[in-house]
Amino acid sequence: MYFEILFLSLHQIIIKMRIIDQKAIKSFSNKHKDAETALQDWYYKTLKADWDCFADIKSSFNTVDSVGNKRYVFNIKGNDYRLVAIVLFSIKMVYIRFIGTHKEYEKMDCSKI
Repeated sequence: MYFEILFLSLHQIIIKMRIIDQKAIKSFSNKHKDAETALQDWYYKTLKADWDCFADIKSSFNTVDSVGNKRYVFNIKGNDYRLVAIVLFSIKMVYIRFIGTHKEYEKMDCSKI
C-alpha cells in the first residue's frame, strides 16, 4: 500500500534518474515486509540522484559496490538484502536486475545478470 502512495506522490519530486522494473521492488516488498522501508528509501534517493559516475553513486550510497559490466550492488536494510542494478549514466537509467537475500546473492555472478 505504501508503494501506491509513493508512486502517486512522484510528481512532487524532481526525477533525475529513471528506474526500470519498479515492479521488482513492489513484489519483493510484498514478500519481505521488513525490506519495504529500506527499498522505498533506495527508490526515492535514486530517483532524485543525478549520477554521472560511480563516485556519484557512492556519495548517495556509501556501501555500494561496482562489480563490473555496468552493474552495481546496493546493500538493502543493512546487509540483509542486496539489489543489483545496471546503471547507464549517459541516459540516466537504472535497470534493476536482482533483489534478494544475501544468501541468494552469494550463489550468483551478478556481473552477468
